[in-house]
Amino acid sequence: MGTQVSDLPCDGDGVCMACKSKPLENESLICNTCATPWHVACLSVRPESMSDAVRWECPDCSPPVTEDIHLAVKPAPVVQASSSAGDLIAEIRAIEADEALTDREKAKKRQELLSGGAKAVDADSEKKNGCGNNEVLNLLDESLNCSICMQLPDRPVTTPCGHNFCLKCFGKWVGQNKLTCANCRAAIPHKMASQPRINSALVMAIRMAKLSKQNVSEGTSRTYHLIHNQNRPDKAFTTERAKKSGKSNAASGKIFVTIPKDHFGPIPPEHDPQRNLGVLVGESWEDRLECRQWGAHFVHVAGIAGQGDYGAQSVALSGGYVDDEDHGEWFLYTGSGGRDLSGNKRTNKDQAFDQKFERGNEALRVSCRKGYPVRVVRSFKEKRSSYAPEKGVRYDGIYRIEKCWRKDGIQGYKVCRYLFVRCDNEPAPWTSDHIGDRPRPLPIIKELKSGAIDITERKGDPAWDFDEEKGCWLWKRSPPASRMPNCEMDEDGNVVKKVKSSKKKVSMKERLLKEFSCLICRKVMVDPLTTPCAHNFCKACLEASFTGQSFMKQRTCGGRRTLRTQKNVMGCPSCKNDISDFLQNPQVNRELMAIIESLQSKVEEENMETSEVNVNSDGVDEEGSEEIEEGCDEENKEICDMDEDNMKNTTVDKVENLTSEDKPSLKRKLGTKGKNNEATGEVKKTK
Repeated sequence: MGTQVSDLPCDGDGVCMACKSKPLENESLICNTCATPWHVACLSVRPESMSDAVRWECPDCSPPVTEDIHLAVKPAPVVQASSSAGDLIAEIRAIEADEALTDREKAKKRQELLSGGAKAVDADSEKKNGCGNNEVLNLLDESLNCSICMQLPDRPVTTPCGHNFCLKCFGKWVGQNKLTCANCRAAIPHKMASQPRINSALVMAIRMAKLSKQNVSEGTSRTYHLIHNQNRPDKAFTTERAKKSGKSNAASGKIFVTIPKDHFGPIPPEHDPQRNLGVLVGESWEDRLECRQWGAHFVHVAGIAGQGDYGAQSVALSGGYVDDEDHGEWFLYTGSGGRDLSGNKRTNKDQAFDQKFERGNEALRVSCRKGYPVRVVRSFKEKRSSYAPEKGVRYDGIYRIEKCWRKDGIQGYKVCRYLFVRCDNEPAPWTSDHIGDRPRPLPIIKELKSGAIDITERKGDPAWDFDEEKGCWLWKRSPPASRMPNCEMDEDGNVVKKVKSSKKKVSMKERLLKEFSCLICRKVMVDPLTTPCAHNFCKACLEASFTGQSFMKQRTCGGRRTLRTQKNVMGCPSCKNDISDFLQNPQVNRELMAIIESLQSKVEEENMETSEVNVNSDGVDEEGSEEIEEGCDEENKEICDMDEDNMKNTTVDKVENLTSEDKPSLKRKLGTKGKNNEATGEVKKTK
């Protein structure tokens, strides 16, 4: 029995189970079959040469032949007793020889074979995790596994080489001084080994997959606290869920006007069902929340209310930027952005980067080009202006943006600038005039002559302009149609909802694909890269962000003597951590790419099936017209019964007699007869 005691492998910490000491690297042997380390000094039979050491198999994989079979080293107790050692070796070699299996699948099968009860454990874990009938979770489980435990990663960590680990498994691995990937042996950066970052995109994807169920696109139900406008109090209010006192967590009170949130121009009396006055110039409110209730400026925190592709409806002058200049009838307004508001720096007033024409800034530029009217409110917080109210918020009427540009601001970064000029039919609150504004010449702006870039001026006629015949400001063109037609308010201020058109349901796979979006282009990643700081990008997007930058910077002393080269710091586009070492040889995350490709193929299959169902449900057949006739109503029966020759002779008058609701369906039905059909052209003319 001495041989059996001495022939014991090293444990997970590298300590020999026979002599209880940790052998050096050159004193240990690795089994060629099961990759288990063994202490050479404690082996009963040692390899005779270096070539034997390379092909050496441990006693568990090839037990020594002895006269007494009871002295032979038996297989590990976890392996089934009916399986002999020779059969075990044969099965392992069969797995290795199977070219249809991937390396990951081979490793999993070897693990199941050597551990015996692994299959039952896997089945239990699948039942426990609920992925037995979960198609999306099964898809992730096939492509995304921890390189150590071979399970779906818990708190996944992604190495720069593109392999994934559980945070706990990764901690144990690097805790053993193993600074190479367990899968490909690529080096793990020291900073990542000491401070591994969890891949939040994989966390969200796994969480969404676990919440999903077969053929159900919704996750767990959430509690929504909705209060209808007619049930809201007249003032801003707080509930028991508020975390802070005052109006820090206050909800808006009742909206008293019936305009949509994207309404341009003044608010007339017909949209004020309670007072029938509208919002008057000079009207004041206690704070921005109360101002919101009357629609003068709907957003109660941001200074710009607007949409980048639509235009800006209103702005608030509240002393947010030191570059603002207020001259009453005209003022220079500074755009938004340029400040670092990450973390807990929500009130940071120092600029950290340049402003750009995007979001609210672009909305103001659209209003400048189109000549839209912009409502302006001034707050008591604007301490540098002589025209600001002493307290509260005041509505000062309609202004129009005449020019916009960018320039270097007071804090050294570029800011977006806008020239607002008043154009309201009512006099300003600070004047004693009894009439409103008249067209006036634009003021001379000195900064336009020095350092201004990206200057934008209106080329055509403005939408809001002065009418000489009527002597007032009005819409010269139709105002932009509201893009929020789903609900309106009646005269009592109650919300009247319109019937919404049925929208396509977004499947769980499509929602999951959105989680795998690039942090630069915001689209589904192509050739995904995962940085050491656990951010995901397209390979092309990340490399394009550093185009023209070298990894090393050449330095000279006054142009005379060459100094030692210095490493260029290349900050991650998302968190500014240095990723220059990673960019020298970025590795595509193959596991993530496989998941994305699988999801995209599944989504395409579902879309194809949906389109086929829709085509069949329309009842339109290219070969015959029987199905078309079944879908015809009584009013269009005579038209549907006509053949192509009769359709050519159909007069426009017959088509004009149809109602507007029937024309689109008729156009669709006639269109199936052929694109060149003259009857289809008749319908297009009468539409």
